[in-house]
Amino acid sequence: MTAIDTGLQGLKRNHPEWEPWLAVIQEVLTENTNLEWDSAVPALIGAQPGKVPLLAEATLVFAAGPVRRFLERLMRVACHGGTAKMAALEPALRAELDGFDLFKASLCQDRDRIKQIAANIGADAEAFQAVIDLLPLPFLQACYRRWAASIPESWMEGYCPACGSWPAFAEVRGIERSRYLRCGRCGAAWQAHCLFCPYCGITDHEELVSLVPERSGSNSVIEACKRCLGYIKSFTLLQGGPPAKVLLDDLASVDLDVAAVEQGYRRPQGAGYALAVNVIENGVTGSLVA
Repeated sequence: MTAIDTGLQGLKRNHPEWEPWLAVIQEVLTENTNLEWDSAVPALIGAQPGKVPLLAEATLVFAAGPVRRFLERLMRVACHGGTAKMAALEPALRAELDGFDLFKASLCQDRDRIKQIAANIGADAEAFQAVIDLLPLPFLQACYRRWAASIPESWMEGYCPACGSWPAFAEVRGIERSRYLRCGRCGAAWQAHCLFCPYCGITDHEELVSLVPERSGSNSVIEACKRCLGYIKSFTLLQGGPPAKVLLDDLASVDLDVAAVEQGYRRPQGAGYALAVNVIENGVTGSLVA
């Protein structure tokens, strides 16, 4: 059994009430292993300017079929999960959704556009957003698989060097206690300063605090910034987990998110860097790209 399988089974066992949502997550984890997405990853022409993620301003060419099928599968599993909230996605199953519009909106984390589409079709906006957030993850995981070796070691920004997303959490690894940030969308890992807020960049130790919830365990803390009121979860471990497991580790530590919010801290919404990608349909239905 892989670490991902173990993590998913552990969440099901510890949180049986999450079963409907974990069924949706399982669809994403399965799709992450579909190597067809690798063929849609654009070739890197050259190094990007210093603070620009690799995916920024890329032109992506997809066939309609696979994107639409994955979207329909996510919506169907979510809608039939047995909860009233997810059942409110029924209009999305009947609507003729524009998969490319939703894919681009989710890729660029355009929450206003996704909210507008939910209102247009009469679906619950919060549930719709939660599902659409997952739509580009298999593609983003493929991007990181292809580009991991191209991420410069000098990258020290707070947002992901591959896709521009804010980190899901930090890892303090090994006896050296090197600090890495992990992207919850593509799974990327990049090294960061030990005393550093990823959101506002402050390094003043008087503005940065560590919160230790009573039931978090000895290896988990909340790193918070008193200036921007942002926070990031931090785990001490021997080595980082695989990219696809970041999503599960983020879910498994939701108690830390609750504790941070109760103390007045928040994760910023949207992307850390606006990607401004261009998504083109190539009209081929049998594969992701022509």
